[in-house]
Amino acid sequence: MSTDAEMATYGKAAIYLRKPERERIEAQSAPFDAKSACYVADSKELYLKATILKKDGGKATVKILGTEDERVVKEEDVSPMNPPKYDKIEDMAMMTHLNEASVLYNLKERYAAWMIYVKLFA
Repeated sequence: MSTDAEMATYGKAAIYLRKPERERIEAQSAPFDAKSACYVADSKELYLKATILKKDGGKATVKILGTEDERVVKEEDVSPMNPPKYDKIEDMAMMTHLNEASVLYNLKERYAAWMIYVKLFA
């Protein structure tokens, strides 16, 4: 990844491409459990961040992050989540888990932060 100094070559557009280096470093140090962090399908938001509490017989019990809501969902409706260092990343090919939930959630988060440009090809 480029440093803030290298991003300066993009001028005013840099803020629409990548989070500042300080935010990226903070994200890398955030606690993250790769075995339980996931996205679950949702009829309103499309995908929500969640934590897997247990799996049993093709079903998973998950807790939606930021709420007290627990849901029982089909295991196929659960997608693995990328570590926080990939939040709002512009080159989504770098993601550990390149799945529909990860891509769409990343695009939604980038759009909400006015980071509207992404890298499509290497």
